[in-house]
Amino acid sequence: MAELLALEYLLRRDRLVVAAGLAVVVALAWVYLAAGAGMDTDMADMAMDMPMPWSPFYAALVFVMWWVMMIAMMVPSAAPTILLFAAIRRKQGPADHPSAQAWIFCGGYLLMWAGFSLLAVLAQWALGHAGLLSMAMASTSAVLGGVVLLAAGLYQLTPLKTACLHYCQNPVLFLSRYWQPGAAGALRMGLRHGGYCLGCCWFLMALLFVGGVMNLAWIAGIALYVAVEKLLPIGRALSRLAGVALCAAGGFLLVRALVS
Repeated sequence: MAELLALEYLLRRDRLVVAAGLAVVVALAWVYLAAGAGMDTDMADMAMDMPMPWSPFYAALVFVMWWVMMIAMMVPSAAPTILLFAAIRRKQGPADHPSAQAWIFCGGYLLMWAGFSLLAVLAQWALGHAGLLSMAMASTSAVLGGVVLLAAGLYQLTPLKTACLHYCQNPVLFLSRYWQPGAAGALRMGLRHGGYCLGCCWFLMALLFVGGVMNLAWIAGIALYVAVEKLLPIGRALSRLAGVALCAAGGFLLVRALVS
């Protein structure tokens, strides 16, 4: 009995330590975004008449902005899987260092989103160079906005989206199927889980180019939708409903752009 009580105490402690750490990381990420992510917010409301001049420093700043944004938006919905991972590691014995390995798992997850952030920077550079983004990093083309909305809506209805969402919604299923021992296993599992979340949400992140990459309300709205889709039982139905709504919005923008 004493051993069971001690194990339960350790499980609670590990979950508390990891949960508190994740909460701090997410809070700092949102503070960074709210402060402007290092960007010149005075220029954000200006229309962009020519491509934004890019330097290595500016590119690095944009990369950090995107990665911090992904941390703020995605870690809350990944927290149940990370906490369950820590609990299972603890049950395997104290030698497994569950809290440390939970952070390795989280690091692998965030590394996958770092890769996405790099691609997002390249997309932003290309769109900005083509004059299709404002200084607020929002689409200046109704056609581009319509295409992104329509593509995102269609993706919501694909089997790939459904499969990735299934693993994001079921931490027990994911961990039981892909469990690997040791720190290296934790990193690989984090990368794999990040891959499923990326497959589930990457087109939703592309919507940032429609509403504005620096639009905090738009960022928060997408983050809230992602959390509801992944964490609540209505997630699958909501995903399909959102797909239909995005297709309708994209079609409307395209039609209006073509007839105007």
